[in-house]
Amino acid sequence: MRPYEVMVIFDPDTEERSVQPTLEQYLTVITNGGGTVDNLDIWGRRRLAYEIQKKSEGIYAVINLTAQPDDVKELDRQFRINESIMRTKVIRPDTR
Repeated sequence: MRPYEVMVIFDPDTEERSVQPTLEQYLTVITNGGGTVDNLDIWGRRRLAYEIQKKSEGIYAVINLTAQPDDVKELDRQFRINESIMRTKVIRPDTR
């Protein structure tokens, strides 16, 4: 098991109330694989540094989790399939 930080940017046309239930639905991949979701932090609507798909805003969410690498890869793959998610970024924080 390794710690990960996942940042997800949703399309600004998405309802902010539907962001958390959508993320929790996808995070079952992690919990079913024996991992844990340590923190789910929704930042809300923010301005993007540059336009993505001709949109200048997005709804940000940051997820801290502990899981197997294959489960995180599957989670990222499912995020990419979802059309309401514009970008994802998965990093392994430095634990030194």
